[in-house]
Amino acid sequence: MRDFTIGKLAKESGVGVETVRFYERQGLVKKPTTKFGYRKYVREDAKRIRFIKRAQALGFALREVKDFLNLNTNPRSKCEDIRNRANEKIKEIKIKISDLEKMKESLEVLSQACGDGKKPLAQCEVLDCFEVGFRC
Repeated sequence: MRDFTIGKLAKESGVGVETVRFYERQGLVKKPTTKFGYRKYVREDAKRIRFIKRAQALGFALREVKDFLNLNTNPRSKCEDIRNRANEKIKEIKIKISDLEKMKESLEVLSQACGDGKKPLAQCEVLDCFEVGFRC
């Protein structure tokens, strides 16, 4: 098992040094052993950080990632546990997509209020819409 300094671990994992330290403080990465005054990390730490980053990229919060990591160490955990969490995240994403579609539609309506866009800003009906709370 090859040892890494924090800088090499960060580079190997595709994150910054401060991210590694943050993950340590959050309990996502174990505090490393120290040799000759340097923290020494192992390849498994790099793998763990890449897992964390990938889970975050899929929309999971660090709290949820920590749950995944804990499930992985629990001998009673089943694949179903992860599947259920993934299905819940899918539901959340669908709601967010729906909300974003509504926002997009509202903004499209607002942008039509500008007409040709040649009016002075003081007469901009879009700004009025923001002031009255999107009744336009």
